[in-house]
Order: sequence, then C-alpha cells, then structure tokens
Amino acid sequence: MSEEDFETFFARMLPRAVRVGRRVTGDPWLAEDVAVEALAKAHARWARVGPLPWRDAWLLKVASREALRHLRGKPGLAAPPDRGNESDEVVLRAALAAALARLPRRQREAISLRYLCDLSEADVAAALGVSAGTVKTHLHRGLAALRRSLGGELEGELAHET
Repeated sequence: MSEEDFETFFARMLPRAVRVGRRVTGDPWLAEDVAVEALAKAHARWARVGPLPWRDAWLLKVASREALRHLRGKPGLAAPPDRGNESDEVVLRAALAAALARLPRRQREAISLRYLCDLSEADVAAALGVSAGTVKTHLHRGLAALRRSLGGELEGELAHET
C-alpha cells in the first residue's frame, strides 16, 4: 500500500473503525467516540504509523482496545445502557468483553482483529508482527478459553473457521 496523507487515511478508515466500535460496544454513539480516539492516536503517531504497510490493522487494533476499555470502565465491567429488547445482547457483549479481558494479550488481540475487525489471518499476523501459524495458535487457544468461560453462548457469535 502506498503512503497516504493522514486526511485520506482518516476518511477511508473512520467508517471501519466505527464498525469495530459498534461490534464491541453495541452503542453507535460510543462507537464513534472509540473511532475518533483511535484515529487521534494514529494522528499523534502518524510519522511512525503512516509508513507502515499494516497501518489499517494497527488502527483497528487500537479501536478494538479502546472499545473494550470503554466497556470495562475503571471500577469493573460496565455494560452499555439497556435499550429494551436488546438486554440479552447487552449481557452477551458485557460477558464477552469481560472474558476477552481475562485472555492473555496476544490471544485477545488476535481474536479482536480476526473476528471483531474482520481481518484475514495474514493481516492479523502482519499487525501483530508474528507468523500466520502463531496467529492460528493464539486464535485456537483464545477461542477455547472463551468457550470454557462463556459456555455455548459463543457458538453463534464466533462461528468463523479458525
């Protein structure tokens, strides 16, 4: 990917960062905040991030971390406000965020990038600076830990092939 200026990167990546934030939080307003925070971090580090061939993955990783941080809150896990019939979804998102937070960092990053950001295993490997085989190992172990932690609730949410 050729080097682009930050304004072009911002316009291209804002919708993707918002989608990641919304997938994690379930809240469209919080998702926009998460996306802007991630893009602000990219702007602050643009001299280093701009030339990276995997800067898109870097931004989506930051967005997913920001979204999880917002869900966890300072004192503990804080679920987004209940919006009526979505209570089961809110509970599942809160449980998933808590379970992801308990995973080792690399497993959490691999799962977030692969399943929440929809990156390929090769793109996840580039973003994390590891081999594709290492990504597969982190995904396998992380998903197994999530399944143990959450039980059968994850079967519908993370049904992607690993």
